[in-house]
Amino acid sequence: MEKEFTITVFTENQSGLLSRVVTIFSRRHINIESLTTSKSSLPNIHRFTIVVNVTEDMVEKLVQQLDKQVDVLKAFYYNPDEVVRQEIALYKVPAEIFAGSSRVERLVRAHNARILAIEPEYVVIEKTGHESETEALLEELKSIGIYEFVRSGRVAIVKPMERLNTYLRSLELADQG
Repeated sequence: MEKEFTITVFTENQSGLLSRVVTIFSRRHINIESLTTSKSSLPNIHRFTIVVNVTEDMVEKLVQQLDKQVDVLKAFYYNPDEVVRQEIALYKVPAEIFAGSSRVERLVRAHNARILAIEPEYVVIEKTGHESETEALLEELKSIGIYEFVRSGRVAIVKPMERLNTYLRSLELADQG
C-alpha cells in the first residue's frame, strides 16, 4: 500500500548531483511530491528533503539506490509521524480587496498568516504551515481574487536524533578500530 514518506539525503555540495538524484526517481516513474535542498547542520554537507508516495518496499529500494551514488553520504526515510514539517506559501492579492472591507483582514488572522508587502496594486500574504493549511487559505482567497500563488517544498526535521551524526560517528570508530 502506498503512503507518504519523507526522504533525507545528505551529500557533498557537487554540481550535477541534483540531476542524478532526480534520475533515480524518474527511472522508476515515481513522482516527487516535494523537493527542497539546503545546508545541513554539519559543515560542507547539504541536505535534500524529498517527499514521495510509494510503498515501504519501494522507499527502501530508493534509499539503497541513493546511498550508492558518489557524493551521497547517507540517505534515510521517515514516516509522517517521525518528522516535524512545514511549508511556506506566498499569495499576491489585489490591493483593492482590502479597501472598505475587513473580510480579508479577518481571513488573514483566522489562518495565522501575515502581510509581507503592501503595494499600490497588490498585497503579498505569507502563510506557514502544512500543505492542507496553505491550500485552505488559497481556496478562500480564490473566491475573493488572487494574482499569484507559490508554495515551497517541505522542510522537515526528524523527531529522532539526526541519524547522520550517528552514522558518521560509527564510520569514525570503524576507522579508528
